[in-house]
Amino acid sequence: MPLALADFIQALPKTETHLHVEGALPYELLTAWDAARYPADPPFRRRDYRYATFPEFEGILLDNALPWFTTAERYYEATRVMFAQHLAQNVRYVETSFHLPVTQFIQVPGPEIIAAIRAAVPAGLEVRIFAGMLRSDLAGSLRPTIDQLHTWTGLAGVDLHGFETMPTERDTAAVWSRLRAAGKVTKCHAGEFDGPARVREAIEQLGVTRIQHGVRAIEDPAVVRLAADRGVTFDMCPLSNVGLRVVPTLAEHPLRRLLQAGVRCTVSTDDPLCFANSVTGEYAALAAELAFTRAELAQVAGNGWDVAAVAPAVRQAARAEIAELAKP
Repeated sequence: MPLALADFIQALPKTETHLHVEGALPYELLTAWDAARYPADPPFRRRDYRYATFPEFEGILLDNALPWFTTAERYYEATRVMFAQHLAQNVRYVETSFHLPVTQFIQVPGPEIIAAIRAAVPAGLEVRIFAGMLRSDLAGSLRPTIDQLHTWTGLAGVDLHGFETMPTERDTAAVWSRLRAAGKVTKCHAGEFDGPARVREAIEQLGVTRIQHGVRAIEDPAVVRLAADRGVTFDMCPLSNVGLRVVPTLAEHPLRRLLQAGVRCTVSTDDPLCFANSVTGEYAALAAELAFTRAELAQVAGNGWDVAAVAPAVRQAARAEIAELAKP
């Protein structure tokens, strides 16, 4: 007898490849810390909440996250709970980024934050840690730190994030190229609040093969073909896209069309602090609101393992498990 849909989603060995540490702060930690300041059910965490603008979203995220993330120990406490929640959902591989400017705000070196996050990783979960930064950070006081990222052990790679309409600094491509030469993975947020030209820029000028979001690539078939031909992965976050009005509804999300066009897409949560979402919840929403079949859900799960930085045997085992679950 086939598994019920919820059981099927739970049983899939899943990955999460687009997750911001500060934006994934488990909200219950804030409520336990200061219930008067952080009530249990704030309006912005309700499923029907829509952020009016990116600055509004960013303001709420920072107002809730920055008071918590003041020490490396606080990163450990938050990620210990976060990673336990991943295991409970049968998520076995995570790529997560911490916001590099925080190292200046709280005067804690990045390697100490990485070590704290690494110490929180439980048995049964593989975690890769990225440094996230704004496009403008390469031209600011963080530049000396950025120029040392290639020496940081335990750092899997880097990511450009933040408000996408900000211009990309001219020498980003050279910096990203040097980091790749040192074995670091380079990512870029693109095709979320700006159009497909930013996806093209990320692929052709910055040389990345991991686009965070990529939603608006669908507006230009040539960019979709470029992504498919170059083997680029879009690490997508459907419920975030709805909450931030990138798409009007989940039913209108282009995820299926991108998959059908040959673009490898994964599914993650982005900032569950602000959206009250989960990986299993993302899969369930795709099934309920975008009519994803079990085969399509299995495809998304498998795509995550295709890009995961794991041993070939681990990837093959996860792929075989997914194939067995997806049998008609």
